[in-house]
Amino acid sequence: MQALSPANVFVYNKLMNGEKIRLQKYLAAYGVASRRAAEQMIAAGRVAVNGRIVEQMGVLIDPAQDQVSVDGQPLTSRPALRYLLLFKPTGYICSVHDERGRRTVLDLLDGVEERVYPVGRLDYDTSGLLLLTNDGALTHRLLHPSHQVEKTYLAEVAGVPSQQALRRLRQGVLLEDGLTAPARARLSSVQHGKATVELTIHEGRNRQVRRMLAAVGYPVQRLRRVALGFLTLDGLHSGQWRELSAAEVARLRKL
Repeated sequence: MQALSPANVFVYNKLMNGEKIRLQKYLAAYGVASRRAAEQMIAAGRVAVNGRIVEQMGVLIDPAQDQVSVDGQPLTSRPALRYLLLFKPTGYICSVHDERGRRTVLDLLDGVEERVYPVGRLDYDTSGLLLLTNDGALTHRLLHPSHQVEKTYLAEVAGVPSQQALRRLRQGVLLEDGLTAPARARLSSVQHGKATVELTIHEGRNRQVRRMLAAVGYPVQRLRRVALGFLTLDGLHSGQWRELSAAEVARLRKL
């Protein structure tokens, strides 16, 4: 078994001591999914305890006595922790499965036997850097707003944004769900009456980059995420993935 994150060490010790723990917290510590994703799995009826589907949140289990199953598969031994960096192409959704039969990012992970989950989401029509892991504690830390992990995008837009538009992006843009946090924004390139804007944010609102640029008058025509914190797409082509190094994982935990 690989080394656990500090957050998971605390939970894992509780498991070994036979203490009861909330089901969703157990699933996250086990590496099945982040706690929020685990709650969604429970709500969807995908989790069973001792053969009975769990229908409500807050259920306490004794890992030493109770048998937990996900999608009919018992959790018998803790899987190896995996940390993958994928160059997501457009035309794939960031989900484990899709009721409409669309391709998911998991279809790109040939040879990965462990059940891993996307850390956040990229839209169907957005490409770029996507992390996938079965380390639920790390996923929670990376997605929590208080940690303000930076995400950098390259957005191709129609026209060339004015300095006033760039200032609005830097100061915060009023959207229907409130004012965005200040961002870093600059023109990356200008060609044939079109521009590429480099935008760095640390929030995770739905389609935020697209909505911010549309709000200042420059709708996105093409969008790619090129960095998450210190991680970049260097060395990867669209559809390719690589394993993070131990040093990279350690740096992620310090973000």
